[in-house]
Order: sequence, then structure tokens, then C-alpha cells
Amino acid sequence: MNAVTGALFLALGAYAVGWYLDKWSGNFSLLLFILSLVTFVYWLAERFHFLPQRQRAAAALVAADAERRAKWAAQGLKADVHDVESARQALLRQPWWLDWTAGLFPVIVLVFLLRSFVFEPFRIPSGSMVPTLLVGDLIVVNKFHYGIRLPVINKKIIANHEVQRGDVIVFRFPKNPSVDYIKRVVGVPGDVVAWRNQRLYLNGQEVPTAVQGPFYDRSSTRSRTRYTESLGAVAHDMLVERDVLPIIPPDPTMPFADQCQYSVEGVTCKVPAGHYFMMGDSRDNSEDSRFWGFVPDANIVGKASAVWMHFWDFSRIGGIR
Repeated sequence: MNAVTGALFLALGAYAVGWYLDKWSGNFSLLLFILSLVTFVYWLAERFHFLPQRQRAAAALVAADAERRAKWAAQGLKADVHDVESARQALLRQPWWLDWTAGLFPVIVLVFLLRSFVFEPFRIPSGSMVPTLLVGDLIVVNKFHYGIRLPVINKKIIANHEVQRGDVIVFRFPKNPSVDYIKRVVGVPGDVVAWRNQRLYLNGQEVPTAVQGPFYDRSSTRSRTRYTESLGAVAHDMLVERDVLPIIPPDPTMPFADQCQYSVEGVTCKVPAGHYFMMGDSRDNSEDSRFWGFVPDANIVGKASAVWMHFWDFSRIGGIR
């Protein structure tokens, strides 16, 4: 078992190094699931085989010492001093390969359950959600807000709240589900979403905005215009340059491509059933549904609920609007 456990740790280390070096895509949920199963097997082996085996050996040592002392006492001799208790404790002590497997089982399972069904931490890697979320923000994602999903396969088994316009959510990128994205929901099933001339329209009506003044965007190292946008019941900040008209190229390979029409003014899409239209709050610095299409409900990870830490700016800690 010593050699088998060593080989498992070497395989885990190789997997982690390859993941870090981008040799292959990692799946942390799957990794935790596998670790939970492996450590559970070790825990069972420890509970029902290895621990009783060590306990029997320790009991046999104590019994043998007592028998030896009794024989010496019957002969009127004084038994030599042996540190039996230290030897007993040494026999009962877990070897390293059980300490680092069966001993970690409760911790790994707890992390797996919390991360799968309650909350999951994420780090914001890009500026697509500025000014709502900045690069380096550490956020907490509520995994049960939209329902309970089975870990690894992400299948919803218990429904909860419906996805609402204005929600900030983490989801698996449709073109590469091993990558997590974070954007704001601007369109729910049945909505007609249009982004024309740097303005957002929902079902034929322009979404109200109000100018808040300049905002220095550290991710792009330049000042940009900040607006407050009223998206359903949510009023949130966003950045856009009205006098810049970026080209949004059509992608005929994306699912439901026939639901979108592109022009020099922008793009108009009708959101299909079971899907959502996502946009970043930094509208000129976000690759989102305008470019790659809709997000299926099955790809939703959870609702971004709070910034729990930003190491260079503690004032960032708080709820997400």
C-alpha cells in the first residue's frame, strides 16, 4: 500500500503540474470527486482493517509484557523496565500513507460538498465586468440560488430561483465548458435583445441609462465613461463609449445562429428557450453573447453574490450589484 499510495500521489502531482502548465484542461470538481472516492476507500480500509490490525498488535504487546512480568514475579524476580506504552503508541500510530489519505477524507468530502452545493470561490481574471468587478476580486458564487445541481455533470435536480435580468452569474463557456466565465444576464428566454449604436434594447425598448462621469479603468489604463443602467429591477454601473462603433462579426457556427441578425449598427437576437443572453459591464471590452451566442441553462454554475477579498483594495469587499 505504501508504494501504491506513492504512485497515486505522483499521478496527482503530474496532473496538477500539467494543468498549471496548460498541457491539458483541468476539472477541479471532478478532481475533488475522485479524491473523495479514493480517500473514502482508504478510510474504510483504515476503519475496518488497518486500525483493528494495529489495535490487535498493540493489545498483544501489552498482554505479552504482562505475562512476562507475571512469570518473573512468580519466581521472585524483578522485571526489567521496558517502555511498553511508547511501543504501544508506536504500533497504533497511522503510517504516513494512511494519514495523508484516510486522515484527509473528512476534510476533502466537506470541501467537495460545500463547493458543489453551497458556495464556490472564484477569482476575476479579466476586466470584462469593470466597474462592477475588478481584476483580482475574489468572489463567492452561490451554488444553490438557481437550484441544486449534481456535481461534475452539473445536472439540475431541484429547482430554486429563476434567472433574472441583471443577475451576475458564473457559467461554463459554451465553446469550452472547462472554462468558467462571468457576465451579466441581459436577456432571458423569449426576449429580443438588441445592441445597436452602443445602446441596449430589450423587446423594442431602449434600456434606460444615466451618465455618472469618467471612470479610470485600471485594466485598460485609460479613462472611460461610466453609466448607471436600469436592467429590470437592477440598477448597475457599466462602461461604454457612445461615439465608438465596434464591428461585431457574425459567427455562423454558433448554436441558434439563425436567431441573430448582424448589421453595421450591431446585433439583434431572440433568446431561445432554456438559454440566456450575457454581456459584460465593460461593453467595449467584453467578448460575450454578442460574439459567441447564448448560454444554455445547463451551463450555469451559480450567482455571484459577494466580493470576499481584494488584497490590494479592502474597500472592494461587499455585495455585488
